[in-house]
Amino acid sequence: MMIDFSKLATEVGIIARAAGAAILEIYADESNFGIEQKADNSPLTRADQAANAVIMAGLTKLDFQAPIVSEENKEVPYSVRKDFDYFWLVDPLDGTKEFIKRNGEFTVNIALVNEGSVVFGVVYVPVSAELFWAAKGHGAFETTPSGEERISAASFTIKDAGLKVVASRSHLNEGTKAFVDALQAPELVSKGSSLKLLLVASGAAHLYPRLAPTMEWDTAAAQVIVEEAGGKVVQAETGEPVVYNKENLLNPHFIVYGQMTD
Repeated sequence: MMIDFSKLATEVGIIARAAGAAILEIYADESNFGIEQKADNSPLTRADQAANAVIMAGLTKLDFQAPIVSEENKEVPYSVRKDFDYFWLVDPLDGTKEFIKRNGEFTVNIALVNEGSVVFGVVYVPVSAELFWAAKGHGAFETTPSGEERISAASFTIKDAGLKVVASRSHLNEGTKAFVDALQAPELVSKGSSLKLLLVASGAAHLYPRLAPTMEWDTAAAQVIVEEAGGKVVQAETGEPVVYNKENLLNPHFIVYGQMTD
């Protein structure tokens, strides 16, 4: 199937911005976030639901049609999902905890998955109005109110001193601490949501070890942006790329690298 990715980037960008506007409307009214706890104890707000409604409505109106798997929709059983050729994988509000803290570090993530890999992704940052997108074989781009530019990950070797590593000083688990301790005088950079992967994609950081749980919709859109910017997102255990539409939508632990040379 031939997909016009630049057309899709424009259309999905409009949907992501509309979802961001719905989020910001609720963000402005702190007294009315409507916070609930989901079954796994993660928070859900009115903003997650409002953004999801906007994205669902937008994607179902596109010329290009594919099934939608969203964090906020009823789970699609694997017996159905395994036969999907292309499908949308959506996190309407990635960083709900950041939203509740009001620190601005949350995103709208919309990815297109084909046969286990992400072929297109859009990440929108509502608070800064930055939009990132990439399509397999087409490069990675950042769109700001002043225009669009191609982004690329930073080049480095693992032995370089002062590498910027995306990790939270307050949440360093044993595995992450060991990873960081093996580097030469690393500088830790803290960020919420899929912005962590975008720091690597845009060259603002070199590495992001994620040795803790995430779900497929948390990473899909940003993964293709990292890859098209010259970086990679690999499983911590095997070094193989992180894949999608698994029976269990939980990601393995992974490491995001910029353009690392030997």
